[in-house]
Amino acid sequence: MNLVFCGTPAFAVPTLEKLVDAQFFVQLVVTQPDRARGRGMELAFSPVKKAASQLHLPITQPEKIKNNAEFREQLTGLKPDAIIVVGYGRIIPQWMIDLPALGNINLHGSLLPKYRGAAPIQWAIACGESKTGVTTMRIDAGLDTGDILLQREISIELDDTALTLGPRLAAVGSDLMIETLRGLQAGTLRARPQDNEKATLAPILKKEDGRIDFHRTADDIYNRLRGFQPWPGAFTTLREKTLNIWQAKPMPHDLAEGQILLEVNRLIVGCGKATSLELMEVQPEGKKRMSARDFIQGYRPHDGEKLGA
Repeated sequence: MNLVFCGTPAFAVPTLEKLVDAQFFVQLVVTQPDRARGRGMELAFSPVKKAASQLHLPITQPEKIKNNAEFREQLTGLKPDAIIVVGYGRIIPQWMIDLPALGNINLHGSLLPKYRGAAPIQWAIACGESKTGVTTMRIDAGLDTGDILLQREISIELDDTALTLGPRLAAVGSDLMIETLRGLQAGTLRARPQDNEKATLAPILKKEDGRIDFHRTADDIYNRLRGFQPWPGAFTTLREKTLNIWQAKPMPHDLAEGQILLEVNRLIVGCGKATSLELMEVQPEGKKRMSARDFIQGYRPHDGEKLGA
């Protein structure tokens, strides 16, 4: 089976590697252009470009694809049986959807139709789900609305973050993609439409999503903290400066929303519906991450002081 692979983030790498291991013919890897990053603004390769280079695969990095005549001619000339799309980061135009006989096969990080959109792993954790999974689907003109091919479910552990859950889903998804392609090859796999009435959205994350709202319950805030790592994280303000929260856990204390309670070297803050959160690792604006104990000793917050005020 002749394939073109489109992907950019680390989540896509296991699928690319598994396709090569399974001896599928990856004719071309399409990934986003190199971006300037860091203080020195040096050009950085995407994780998929790094992996493709190590696998000695041809790579192209078009800035745009919808009306790119050169890119269209290149893909048309390859005559792929299928185009595999994993976290590419571009809307697939209709000419690409129509090109291969088996379609554009996408690996999505949720159990569709739940969590359609750019950040399914993050929002599944943030919304307190106990399970999630991966879906292979045929891309159509909608946002993750195409017909489902296969799905695989996994549990979300109580201490999972987007950083720990993502690699597990990527590994499961890579196996699922191979199973999907084998089924399509054999003609034994039948696509099924999504139930649009059960659809939920997982929109691209914004910086403001990380701002803690202490009207929410402690469990809700804790779930969002886990889901939004490493960005936008979870943050609030103290004394008109940003305070990032890196580790926390729900507590049974009944405190006013946003109110600080000190218990020896423990830092507890009130949340909605008579719940509270123990802040275990924080990062004051302009400083390094530190334990609650070090923060208390260095910044000397006092009982009754408010966060986010």
